[in-house]
Amino acid sequence: MTVITDPLFYALAIPAVVALGLSKGGFAGVGQMAVPLLALIMPPLEAAAIFLPIMIVQDWTAVWVYRKDWNGRILAIMIPGALIGIGGAGWLAAYISDAAVRVFIGVTTIVFVVYSFAMMMRVPRPASTGSVAAGVFWGAMSGFTSTICQAGGPPYQMYVLSQKLPKMRYVGTTAMFFAALNALKVAPYLALGQFSTKGFGTSLVLLPLALLTNQLGFWLVRRTPQETFYKITLLIMLVISIELAREGVLQLMH
Repeated sequence: MTVITDPLFYALAIPAVVALGLSKGGFAGVGQMAVPLLALIMPPLEAAAIFLPIMIVQDWTAVWVYRKDWNGRILAIMIPGALIGIGGAGWLAAYISDAAVRVFIGVTTIVFVVYSFAMMMRVPRPASTGSVAAGVFWGAMSGFTSTICQAGGPPYQMYVLSQKLPKMRYVGTTAMFFAALNALKVAPYLALGQFSTKGFGTSLVLLPLALLTNQLGFWLVRRTPQETFYKITLLIMLVISIELAREGVLQLMH
């Protein structure tokens, strides 16, 4: 089994894997910078295929840690939608522009973050219970964008953050949802021929760092106040969304 040896790859892959570890540890969203970083030097789907085995192992750890803190209603609504999105992305991956997907998800998430911060400055409003139709839609969007460019976080958060779950329940629900999402993505990645022995060997090389930063994420998320946690999540979403939109626009212009 061979591995990637390019130093530039590891210069980008190491911070990407650290971000993935923190994300799986509970700081949802930060891991979405991983694929865009590697996409600077390789096709996004190839980068996503290298990260997928790492993410699945991290998912097992996160599911165990948060096994008692999750919202069954959200999962029951969003996972079927995610399955639809994954299926659609797997079918259309050869024809869909990654740039267009990044611009769409970036712009819609920027709007959501601005709206959320504006709401924080107004009189507090009660948490809303997301509708089934909205949950299926955002689940499908999350499945689609996660399969294409590992950017499934913003659509998921568009539906879940407005419900204002307790911090640990939000983190646990997120862990359960993305564990299911990543497991479901194996089939279309196999069908698209994205896995390789070199990619898998590289995944194994990066895995110890990913698991170490995963544990750091578990430790940090339990010590971050809930209000601060949501503000951090929104700020992470904003930064990533701006970067997704910027990259997409530049790619569309060429």
